[in-house]
Amino acid sequence: SAIEEDYSGQSIIKTNSHAPESLRSFNKINEGYATSAWKAQFFSSIAFPISHIFTSLGYAAVCVVGGRMAIAKILTIGNVQSFIQYTKQFNRPMTQIAQIASTIQLTLAATERIFTFLEEPEQSPDPVVPNSLATSAKTTISSTSTEAPRGAVEFHNVSFSYEKDEATITNFSCKIAPGQQVALVGPTGAGKTTIVNLLMRFYDPDSGYITIDGQPTREMPRATVRSLFGMVLQDTWLFSGTIEENLKYGAPQATHDEVVSICKKAHIDHFISSLEDGYATKISEDSDNISAGEKQLLTIARAMIENPPMMILDEATSNVDTRTEQLIQDAITKLTHGRTSFIIAHRLSTIRNADLILVMKDGQVIEQGNHDSLLKQNGFYAELYNS
Repeated sequence: SAIEEDYSGQSIIKTNSHAPESLRSFNKINEGYATSAWKAQFFSSIAFPISHIFTSLGYAAVCVVGGRMAIAKILTIGNVQSFIQYTKQFNRPMTQIAQIASTIQLTLAATERIFTFLEEPEQSPDPVVPNSLATSAKTTISSTSTEAPRGAVEFHNVSFSYEKDEATITNFSCKIAPGQQVALVGPTGAGKTTIVNLLMRFYDPDSGYITIDGQPTREMPRATVRSLFGMVLQDTWLFSGTIEENLKYGAPQATHDEVVSICKKAHIDHFISSLEDGYATKISEDSDNISAGEKQLLTIARAMIENPPMMILDEATSNVDTRTEQLIQDAITKLTHGRTSFIIAHRLSTIRNADLILVMKDGQVIEQGNHDSLLKQNGFYAELYNS
């Protein structure tokens, strides 16, 4: 882990002239590891020679004592030979165990990890009964189906905690109408991302429940719940492949023309077209051949191409400049128009036009309303905004 940290943080180490200290730290860790490895190898290897010495001593003792007793006519040569065979048979299992002593130690260590994993609580099974939203979860780019989910979301007295003694969300209730743009604001640790995790069924509430179009999410398959949402996160993720393959990740049926059309709306077509291979440009395994802002633009375009019934945006414009942010805000406005959307934002200027702003603190909604009404209340939101 030390090597991985130093390798991935090369630029920070060099910038802060920390290379000598990192080298000293690495040498200390490396020497400790080498010493521990040597001791482990020594003690695991010495088991067989020690057992072999005692086996040989026992074998010699039987031969000496048996020989003297045979000379004294107390035992016959056949009796001595039998004892020698018994000694070999008795010592053989001990010798074999000594030979595999190091393997046994590795097995015990691995077994401990395996049982720690197996003792974790299992994920509750998905319901077997088909759900009406399962067949209409996705809406394609050109879809005009009237059976698409409406996007009415309601939280019913939801409580949740990651740790048993530390409540993260307490008695949270909220009703969101179809098509509303909902913003979640509040200080770090207030529970904003936890609300999204519960909504996507990455976790299930400890008490209470969540409904989508009147149907409890716990009665819906997880895949169905997640297919109702498109997500744009602050931490971008792209896989090794072409730009177009990444863009079509959530909608493989989309055509090239549809991808280009959406990219123009997301104000990213000019960037892709400027690349030597355009949409066929390969993204490296670590995505280090494009900037952080460009990666975030690609993830926003990917969500627009997926065209889900509902959207979740977690600081979706944190890695772009001010002008690009304005363009992306325009694209997001088009993307979220007519569909329920949840926006987590720290820069409150990005959610001024939200239909409903939920102000969270310590796992509870302490204020709710639109931007103007919350400023008039002159409460916690106004304090955050003015700060």
